Order: sequence, then C-alpha cells, then structure tokens
Amino acid sequence: MTDHSAERTRRSYSFGPFLLVPEQQLLVEGEKRVRIGSRALDVLTALVERSGQVVEKRDLISRAWPGVTVDEANLKVNMGLLRRALGESAGPPRYIATVVGRGYRFIAPVASAGLETTENPERVQPERNHNLPVGTANVVGRAESIASISQDLGTTRLVSIVGVGGVGKTTVAIAVAEGMVGRFRDGVWFVDLASLKDEDRVPDAIAASVGLAAHSSNMMASLCAAVRDHEVLLVLDNCEHMIEAVALCVDRLLACSKGVNILATSREPLGVRGERVRRLAGLEVPPVSLTTADEALAYPAVQLFVDHAADRSALFQLRDHDVPVIVDICKKLDGVALAIELAATRIDTFTLPELLERLDDRFRLLQGRRAGPTRHRSLLAAMDWSYDLLPYSQQALMHRLSMFSAPFSLGAACAVGIGANMDEIQVIEDLANLVAKSLISVEAQDGEMNYRMLDSTRAYALEKLSKSGDLRRVSSRHAKYALELAEQAVVDSASLNPVDWRNRYTPKIDDIRNALTFAFSDPGDRSTGIRLTIAAIPWWERLSLLDECRLAVSRALDDRYAQDRTKREELLLLLSLGAAQLFVQGPLQEVKQAFTKALEIAEAIKDLDLQMECLRGLSQFGLWSGDARSSLSIAARMREIAYNQEDTTAASADAQAGSALQYLGDLATARKHLESFLASPTSRQVRSDATRFEFDQRIEVRGSLAMVLWLQGYSDQALEAARQQRQEAEESAHAVPRCAAILLTYVCITVYVGDYDETERMLDFADQYSAEHGLILWKAVSECMRVKLHLETGRPIDLGSYESALAEVRSGGLGLRYAPFVANYGHVLSQRGDAQGAISRIDEAIALYGDSGQDWGLPEMLSMKGNFLLAGGGAAALQAAADCYERAIALARQHGSLTWELRAATQLAQMSLTFGGYPEAKEMLISAYEKFQEGFWTADLQRAKALLGEL
Repeated sequence: MTDHSAERTRRSYSFGPFLLVPEQQLLVEGEKRVRIGSRALDVLTALVERSGQVVEKRDLISRAWPGVTVDEANLKVNMGLLRRALGESAGPPRYIATVVGRGYRFIAPVASAGLETTENPERVQPERNHNLPVGTANVVGRAESIASISQDLGTTRLVSIVGVGGVGKTTVAIAVAEGMVGRFRDGVWFVDLASLKDEDRVPDAIAASVGLAAHSSNMMASLCAAVRDHEVLLVLDNCEHMIEAVALCVDRLLACSKGVNILATSREPLGVRGERVRRLAGLEVPPVSLTTADEALAYPAVQLFVDHAADRSALFQLRDHDVPVIVDICKKLDGVALAIELAATRIDTFTLPELLERLDDRFRLLQGRRAGPTRHRSLLAAMDWSYDLLPYSQQALMHRLSMFSAPFSLGAACAVGIGANMDEIQVIEDLANLVAKSLISVEAQDGEMNYRMLDSTRAYALEKLSKSGDLRRVSSRHAKYALELAEQAVVDSASLNPVDWRNRYTPKIDDIRNALTFAFSDPGDRSTGIRLTIAAIPWWERLSLLDECRLAVSRALDDRYAQDRTKREELLLLLSLGAAQLFVQGPLQEVKQAFTKALEIAEAIKDLDLQMECLRGLSQFGLWSGDARSSLSIAARMREIAYNQEDTTAASADAQAGSALQYLGDLATARKHLESFLASPTSRQVRSDATRFEFDQRIEVRGSLAMVLWLQGYSDQALEAARQQRQEAEESAHAVPRCAAILLTYVCITVYVGDYDETERMLDFADQYSAEHGLILWKAVSECMRVKLHLETGRPIDLGSYESALAEVRSGGLGLRYAPFVANYGHVLSQRGDAQGAISRIDEAIALYGDSGQDWGLPEMLSMKGNFLLAGGGAAALQAAADCYERAIALARQHGSLTWELRAATQLAQMSLTFGGYPEAKEMLISAYEKFQEGFWTADLQRAKALLGEL
C-alpha cells in the first residue's frame, strides 16, 4: 500500500453541522446520520476534497460512475438530491455553487481530521442512546410529516403513523426517532414486531429491545416495573398483525410510567385512549401537465423513482420526454413508496413505456428482491446451509428439541429426544455436536448446565418437525416431560424459597402451556392433559396467573373430557376452579356451585381431607359475599368433622369461625378463635403434596385479627398485625393475598388512624399492582378505598368514577365491603348538600348490614346517619341525630368495639357543644376515652382529647 492510499483510510471532513467520512460512506448532521445515495455521496466527496476549486462535470461523473458512460442528466439528478440533503432547497447556495458551462465548486469552509476519527468510528459519530436501524436511502418527501409528528410527540405520549402497506410508515418513524435522540433521558428504542407470531410475546419483544434481561411469566409486569421511572421513546413498528395485543401492551405501558412515549406504525389505529393518529398518504405526484425534468424532481414521488432507478442502472437518464411516463407510473402506484421503489428496480429490464404497460399485472411484476423481507430470506439461506451439513441423527434431534420453549436440561433433552435408532448416549453425543456448531447454546443455572435453542433456529426446526411426520410422537413425549416438570416444581416449592423457585421455574411456563395445547388438541392426550392441568395448579398460583389457571381448569372440566378424568381429579379441578374464580372475579354464584359440586364428590369418595377443603371454600365464599352467618355455620361443620375423626385440621375451622364472628360483631370470641389458629402448629404446616389452588390461611387470619384489635381499641397492636400481614403477603409473592392484605386490612386501619400519607402510598401501589395482574375487582376496591381517603382529607371526588367502581364491586359480589362503600357514597352526597340522597344511601347500607347479620360496622353507619341528619337541618334533626349516636354507642358496647364507641360518643359530644343540650354526652365521651390503653396519637383519640378540652 502506498503512503497515499494509507492516508485515504484516515480521512474525515467537517463543514457547517456536517461530518463526512468517505471510507465509511458516512455523512452525519449533528448526531443524525444523513440518508443519501452512494453516488451522491461520491460526488460530495469529490467536491469536498477540492474545496474552493471548480470540479468539472466529467471528473464528477468519472468519480461517481467509474468505467461507465452516462449522460450529464444523471449527475444533475444526484446533484439535486445532494443539495436537498444539505438543506439547500431554496435561496442562495451555502455549500455547492454551480459554475455555468464547467461544473461545480464547494464554497463552505472545510476542516479535515485524521487518524483518530476514522480509526475510532465511535468517535466519528457521538455515542447514542438508541438502537435505531441505519438507513441507506434518503428520506424523500416526508419533511412535513416528520416535523408534524415530531411536534406531536412533544404534546402527546402516543402517536400512531397509519397508512397502507409500503407507504413509508417505518421510514418516517425512524426519521422522527432519529430527531428524538437526546431528548429522552433513557433512550430511543426501535421494536420490530414484523416477525412476531405470538401475541403473548409483545412485551418480551419490547423488553428485549430496551435491554431488559428479565424472565417472567408476566413480562408485562416486569416491563412496567423496569420503565416506571424512565424517560424513553419506544418505536413499535409493524403492529397490524397483532393489533389487540399491542394495544393492550401500549395501554399498560402508558399507565405505568409518565415518562414512556410511544411512536407506532400500523395499518390501522391501535384504538388506545389518548392516541393521536397521523395517516400517511402516498408521496405527492406531479400533475400530468408537467413536462420538464427539473419541475418533476420537485415532487417526491418522481424524486424517489429517479433515485432508485439511478442506483439500479448506471445507464438510466431522466429526460424531459420521460417525465409524463414516470408521472403516470407514480400515479398508477398511488405514490406508495414501496411500489415505486420496486418499479424503479425493473428499469434494467424494461423501458419506461414497457414498465408502465405492465403495471396492470403489478403484483407479479413488482416482486424482485422484495418478494419477502430480505432478512428472512437471508436467514433462511443461512439456516439451510447449516442444517444441510448435519448428519441425520443431529437433524432429528434438532427437530425434537425445538419443542422446548425455555432452557432445558440434559435430562429433558433425553426425555424428549430419544426415538427410533436414538438412545440416550446418541442424544448426548448429538447434543454436544449441536452445541459445538452453535445451533444450541449452553448456560449454567442453579449449578447445572441448561441448553437453549435460539428463537430463529427453533422456528426453523419446528417447521422441519411439522413436515417430518414425527410431530405427534414428539409432542406426546414433551407433554409427559412437562407433567414430570410440573410435579417436580410442586415438590421443590416445599424446599425452595419463593424467589429461588420462581427463578428456576418461571422461564418454563411456556413448556407447560404448549404441552397443554397439544394434550387437548385433536389428536392429543387428554388423560395427560388432565393430570398436567392439576399438577400445574400450584405453578399458576405461585406465579399469580390466576385467570390462566381458571381458564385451564375450565377446559379440563369440559364435558367432552369426562371419560378422561377420575372423580378425584374432577374434585381437585372443581376446588381450584372455585378458588380461582373467587380470587379473580369475586364470590359469584359459579364459585358456590363449583365448591358444592366438589363437596358432593368428596363425600361420595369419602375423602375427609378434601371435604374440609371444600367446606373451607364454601365458608370463604359466604364470608366474601357478605353472608357471615353461613360462613360460621360451615365452620361449625368443619369442626364437627375434624372432632369426630380426631383430625388436626380443626384449626382451619377456628380460622373461618374467627373471621365470620368478626363480621357478626362478636369481637371477643372472634379474637379467641383467630389467636387460637395462629398459635396452632397446624397453621404452620406446609403441604408438600398440594395439588390445588390455595393460599396461606395464616395471612388471611392475621388480617382478620388486625381488624378485631383495631375495633377493640388496640390501634398499635392492630397496625403491627396489619404490617405483619402485609409483609407475609409480600413474601408469598401471590398477587391476590397481597391486594387483600393491603385493601381489606392495612389501608382500612391507616386511614382511620389518620396516617393519610401511608394510605395514599399503598393505594397507589395497589392500583398499579392490581392492574398489572388483571385483578379488576381489586382495582375497583382500591378506587373505593381512595374515596374514603379523599373524604377524610377533604379532596375532590369524581362521583362518576366512584359509581363505576361501586358497580364493579357489586357485580363481583364482594358483600363484605359493599355496605361501607355505599355509606361513603352517602357521605359524598352529604358534602354536596344532598342530605336526602345521603340519608337514602346510609339507610341502604344499614339495611345491607341487617339482612346479612354483619353488624360489625353498624355503629359507624348509625354515626354517619346522625351526621347526615344534622347536615340536613330541620327541627327534628337534633333529636334524630342524637338517637342515632346513642344507638351506635349502645351497639358498640355490645360488640366490645371501643373504637366505634369513641367515634359515636365524639359525634354526640360535638353536637352537644355546638347546639346545646345532651349533658350526658360529655360523660359518654369521657367513659369511652378512659378505656383506651394505647393509640393516643391516632386521629380519633386526638380529636376526642381536644373536644374534651373544649367541653
């Protein structure tokens, strides 16, 4: 190499905001790569190298088209493209001046750089926080759209570029995104969804593009958690083939983080709230009356055609007489960029008139290199090359291992890979060879080696397997492996902590799903499918996939499969169906029907252990639906069975009875039962043979005990119990117990004791957490509890939203909390001056308590009614309100509820102070106040103390 040629590899030039690196075919404006054709770039390099000098046309043609004779029109076309790329569309030239009759001169100051620029390409182009693909063509005719969409992204968080296929949506999106680099703290990330086949994998694709290394059965939740505090722009490209899944994902992402902005491309809008739709039309086509090349090049459709035609053929020349034909071609193709590009690539085969004539059969004509995505064809060719070099046994093993959706062990490979003429030794040997040839990767996890097939390789091998005639046999072996995997996961759940268990088994959930899909297909393996469904129930429970569990169990219970399951298997499925429906949808009648039918089977097969489980489910249903009497009656039946059989599960009856008695207002007896259960060794036992859907009963009991302690006036102990319950629920990593602990216990206590900041913090968490896990009922409960917080803190309330949340709670049958929420609705009406509406609502709440026997909150309802009566005014209001307060005090004393007694006595004393009369009010307040032994910092006791001072 000569010194001169070595020096040429080290060149770079800067002028204005531009940086030119010839040997890298790179032109950068600021931090943005300028899309420009290769010949135009060669012309620019020739001019910049001789900055200030006149470069003759023949020299420029020789540089851009070496060894080829072309017309000056080609140079003229590329010079026009180059000037537009440099921003010289109008006004006097800043960079390139025309020297009439001779050539062109580069007139802007140029600074050159040497070795450090080109030998360190990362320094040529500043480091960028993005993964945007590098374009190879200039963006034509989209400046206005790019500017408009860029502006949209400054005022809205979701913009969708919508248009027909090939119109240029991706090109525009990338151009917009390039202009956004640096404006988002945590980057701009491009997500190509074109090759995605599974709608459930949309969150995974986004996570991979933003660099989230997570393995989760709920990748959507993991993704939301990862971007919650980020400022990012996500470019979701090619959404149309899974529009519903993308829409759901986008909605969740926008809800979970204020810093996430999304730019989507699709053939139709996503239909997500807040979406701003920008329809991209075809490129502008000049009118037929246009006759000159210069005039035609001002229109982007013609400009795009000429650019690609010139790249395709060095002999292409744009002449004035060609303009009408090209205009007709662009018009027939509706200005669609992809179609124009493909038509231009045929310029080396047909003349322009021939090309125009053949456009009537355009779908055959316009295939060329775009018959399918080039990257797919290239990948297919590479896979074919590797595959064809494999011996038959390795090809067969590759087929079979494609059944695994997640990393698999050597034992799993043997379980599925063994087949005709392939024993375990052969599988191990072939697996090692596939690893060596990079068709399978290997990684260490939990002290053992795991193997994984890349998605592209797996898709290729699955296609081969489907054509091999071996698919059913391999799928059957895979289903049996999945069954063993699920059963082992249950065993390990007793010895592994929840985090280690999830790390080991979460990635394998897709193998369970795929095996179930096969088992219930035709032909499949129904018996294995039934057993696998039951074995996977604790798996779904631990991963908080409650609705997935419900759907899978419902499928296994279909009448079509009645002959494929035993009575005991049907019983276990019914138990899990009832529990999953209860926790996800609420205490609907279908829940009671499932538990009742399960109980009938348990009695028929004389399985006492499962009878107890069925009764526990029915007791829980009664409790949640607001029928505490029924729940208590069933708890008594549980105790009788346990007593007659000398069964140690009697503690479970204590748990159910304690919770029921709390709602019935017998606080002392409730506390005795609840503390008895928590002290029982049985309550701490972990089932190693669990095959049904159940949560830790200790968590529920601790919550009931916390509420009893608070009602009895032990606020400090109640808060401690509530915190412990919340902590245990968090450690369990189950979504429903965590929501229940927060919403049915913890925030109820924190809002009443006056810790409003903590209440709001936990409600914010519950809102997001319940939404992430699809727990609609619990999201509604959270919204209702927030209304209580706003009532206490005097903040505005959206009554329409509250009505919707109330309707959700009512339709879910959650009777144990519905009455207080109705009462709170009355409170809102009272604050708005609607005393009659408020009284109507509180009477409704009181009636609900009376019908169900759940007297625990009745003293508070009576106190609220007294307040509403006072607010309404009138001659009889004072006495009527006083009657309510006095009834509340008497009932609270009967229940042993010191907290409700204090609150009612405080209201009566306040009325006495304000309006006079009722001298006994002060003594009632003193009597209640002096019974307290703790919690003097709480809002109730602080208010009572201040009022006593005034009295």
